[in-house]
Amino acid sequence: MQLKVVIDRFEGDKAVLLIGDEEVQALWPRRLLPSGVREGDILTMALAVDGDATRTAREEAENLLRRLLG
Repeated sequence: MQLKVVIDRFEGDKAVLLIGDEEVQALWPRRLLPSGVREGDILTMALAVDGDATRTAREEAENLLRRLLG
C-alpha cells in the first residue's frame, strides 16, 4: 500500500504529517525523514506486512509463554 504524505509543519524534533486523502495527522520523528525535507513537501510511504518477521515474533512469543507456563 502506498500513501501520500504531506509535511504540514515542524514542531521541535517532530514533524506533523498529513497522511492520505483524509489528511490524518500523525507526529513523526524529524530525524527519520529524508534529509532536506521542508514544510509542504510531499512524500510517499509504502506499508507492507513482513511475513517472516511476523512469524518469528509470534514463535518467540509462543515459546516464551510455554516456558513461563511450563
